[in-house]
Amino acid sequence: MSDFMKKFSLEGKVALITGASYGIGFAIASAYAQAGAKIVFNDIKQELVDKGLAAYEEKGIKAHGYVCDVTKEDQVQDMVAKIEKEVGVIDILVNNAGIIKRIPMCEMTADQFRQVIDVDLNAPFIVSKAVIPSMIKKGHGKIINICSMMSELGRETVSAYAAAKGGLKMLTRNIASEYGEFNIQCNGIGPGYIATPQTAPLREIQPDGSRHPFDQFIIAKTPAARWGETEDLQGPAVFLASDASDFVNGHVLYVDGGILAYIGKQPQ
Repeated sequence: MSDFMKKFSLEGKVALITGASYGIGFAIASAYAQAGAKIVFNDIKQELVDKGLAAYEEKGIKAHGYVCDVTKEDQVQDMVAKIEKEVGVIDILVNNAGIIKRIPMCEMTADQFRQVIDVDLNAPFIVSKAVIPSMIKKGHGKIINICSMMSELGRETVSAYAAAKGGLKMLTRNIASEYGEFNIQCNGIGPGYIATPQTAPLREIQPDGSRHPFDQFIIAKTPAARWGETEDLQGPAVFLASDASDFVNGHVLYVDGGILAYIGKQPQ
């Protein structure tokens, strides 16, 4: 491997990806494993951790799974201490765990709003805070926050999610501002609309052979004219975790097929 290509290697690095039993987190963790990283993930229940471990094993990846609620600071501190002891100091953190509640704002309770903020914004603060001290000691670190197009745009029924993801964009910039001098880079990835099992019903062909209305809407709004695949996030995630991005800090990389750049098609 050339010296240049070595910059993209994650050989020997320890990567913690929160909530990575499946979906986007699993795809990112799988890419990191192929790039040479040791994979650590958590989930909120043992059964989810076990499912994740089985899925990694099926791909030939040796992953380390921990049960941890990332909104609870004591649990997170305990998990990070265990990881440092059992696997090694965390070099790469991906704050991937997240939830969304699609409820019109005036029908949403304050507790429901707080729950989304807790998982999508407070948890990245708590987990980042837990890993930064050891990154400072080691002299380097990468933190990648999974932001969203809702870090930039609003939409009906997602007031809490958009507020959290907008806040996460600014937390990303602030971690970069506060800890950049310690050779810690904090960036975000903003996925577009990604084809996952959860979005499959929105992509089903209708009985008359037409696309689902939401599918039509997304295709019309996306210059790439398709949904993203979880694989589309792997290259950007490896880049932001690698030495190749050492002077990229406080940036959100939108992997959205061009949606944010596009005003949309003129109605026929």
